[in-house]
Amino acid sequence: MSRLLVAIVAVLTLAPAAMAAQPRASLPDIEDEVMCLQCGTALNVSTAPVAERQREFIRRRIAQGQTKEQIKQALVAEFGPAVLAVPEDDGFSIAAWLVPALLVAGGIAGVLLTARRWRHAGDSGAVPAPRLSPDDERRLDAELAAFDR
Repeated sequence: MSRLLVAIVAVLTLAPAAMAAQPRASLPDIEDEVMCLQCGTALNVSTAPVAERQREFIRRRIAQGQTKEQIKQALVAEFGPAVLAVPEDDGFSIAAWLVPALLVAGGIAGVLLTARRWRHAGDSGAVPAPRLSPDDERRLDAELAAFDR
C-alpha cells in the first residue's frame, strides 16, 4: 500500500513539471515562424493555396500531439529548410544573423570615425590670430575700458 501511495505522489508531483516542459503546440504559435513556400510571406498572413496545405499539415501534427519543435522538424523534412522564417542555429544560417549585425556595427563605426575626423579637421585648420601692434593694443584697451563704463 505504501509503495502505491509513493508512486501516486511521484506521478502527481512530476506530471505538472513534465507538462510544463512540453507546452502544447498551436497553429498561431507555429504560423508566425513558418514561411509560405509560394509567396514567401509568413504563413499567418498568406492566402495562397500552398499555405493552406501547410496549415493542414501543421494541424494534423498538432492533433497527433507533437511539440512545436517536432512539427518544425517535420515541416523542414517535408518542405525543406526554406519553410522556416527564423534560420537555424548552425552553419550558413548563423550568417543570416551575423552579417546584418556586423553591417550595422560597421556603419556605426564609420559614422563615428567620420564625425571625429570632421571635428578634428576644424581644429587643425584654424589660423592663429595675428598679434596686434603695441599702438593697436593700447587703442583697443582704451576702447574696451570706455565701453565698460
